[in-house]
Amino acid sequence: MFHPKSITAFLATAAVCNHASAFAPAAKSMRLTTKVNAATAPPAGNPLADFFSNFGGSPTPESQPEPPQQPEEPKERLPGAMIDLDGIAFSGLKGKALSLTKEDFPDSGTVRKIIPADCFNPDTATSLGYLSVSLVGTALCTAFGVSALEYLNPANILTLPFWTAYSAVTGTVAMGLWVLAHECGHGAFSKDKKLQDTVGYLLHSLFLVPYYSWQRSHAVHHRYTNHMGLGETHVPEDENMPKEEKLYDALEVRKGLMDKYGEEDGLKAWASIQSVLHLIIGWPAYLLIGATGGPDRGMTNHYYPNPLTEPKLPKKELFPGNWKEKVYQSDIGVAAVATAAITWAICHGPAEMMALYGGPLIVVNAWLVLYTWLQHTDVDVPHFEDADHNFVRGAFHTIDRPYNKLDPWGAIDFLHHQIGTTHVAHHFDSTIPHYKAQAATDAIIENFPEIYLYDPTPIPEALWRVCKGCAAVEKRGDYYIWDNKDVREELLTVDKTV
Repeated sequence: MFHPKSITAFLATAAVCNHASAFAPAAKSMRLTTKVNAATAPPAGNPLADFFSNFGGSPTPESQPEPPQQPEEPKERLPGAMIDLDGIAFSGLKGKALSLTKEDFPDSGTVRKIIPADCFNPDTATSLGYLSVSLVGTALCTAFGVSALEYLNPANILTLPFWTAYSAVTGTVAMGLWVLAHECGHGAFSKDKKLQDTVGYLLHSLFLVPYYSWQRSHAVHHRYTNHMGLGETHVPEDENMPKEEKLYDALEVRKGLMDKYGEEDGLKAWASIQSVLHLIIGWPAYLLIGATGGPDRGMTNHYYPNPLTEPKLPKKELFPGNWKEKVYQSDIGVAAVATAAITWAICHGPAEMMALYGGPLIVVNAWLVLYTWLQHTDVDVPHFEDADHNFVRGAFHTIDRPYNKLDPWGAIDFLHHQIGTTHVAHHFDSTIPHYKAQAATDAIIENFPEIYLYDPTPIPEALWRVCKGCAAVEKRGDYYIWDNKDVREELLTVDKTV
């Protein structure tokens, strides 16, 4: 059944997506503290999500209080992990992730015990209800676009602003379908495996993503979160790796831009380039050549199961054994949708196909990269090599963020099924459906506040900080940490929090 709040969500999305300049706020300085606030928790939940949850039979979680204000203190060595902080900028986490040692993290069984048992049980009817919201919302957007063709020919360059806005809104709404497709791959949509795989296969194919390939690679991403060698997405460049292994030297390029255009303008140029490389080019590059994947598996391709280059660890190849056949099975659905899109372009012109399908797809891909990038990356969030990594430590280096504050109504967070506001719980156990993830998050905050990461920095400012400050890492103690010795700290910090 179509949810009435989706109309509000559609209008709110249009307003948010028309303010692209918000992703390049002016740099402001602030003094950052290093004391860990163990009570830090996200503010109250999304009212739209709470409203809809009541119809699905799942309890509405109690609102979390605003974190108490901490007095400002001079920057000093962090408690716990005593590492050199030279060249390390701080995010809204205030260095919390750097204060944690391997011994601070409990074992998986201990964490699982504190999460309500019901959280691990998906309800098919509720999942289908959320699927209907995303389907109907996307269908309404598409119907509006089709009706506009009569008056606004996409082949006319003067209509580009309209079709750009249409793509932004429709792609934002359709991102909800991607989130639910992703839940199918995790087994969080339904206990009916045939139904779950059918929904997941169809939705993934619609987005030109091979279902089983992504199911496998994303499970690997969860197993090796923030692992320097085996991590599957957004693995940073090690500044000390041999030059022949680098596509380009990130720190060198950033410094070159700063030298040429001035420190502040050069840094903005670098950040702008990074935003385009990640949000626009990043997703297809990942599917085709494994861009930002860990080096130990060699170059990978989601449409072809064998490594494209010789992996350092052959036994850790991305698609072993029976997964190779599943990759080819996934290709059938992708090929069918790609053929339909090409036929559409031949019969009605590439402009119409791009306006109604290609443009929104680019926006969906940008949202996907935004979420995965910011969930695991910030200037003071480390990565680890194998000896210092384990599943729980990786999972708890996921960052929850205030996506429910992207618009005044929390509409985008609702449309995206709270994928970014409850992602720590999701990374610990990906079989938890999104409509029960808040209850799991509340349990984690209550029982493990000292290791739970929540950054209150508004999303546009957090993205801009990551674009500027996450170029390459260096090894310090047990950590690989982002090196910003060549950047003044005030150029990487913001003083806006929610």
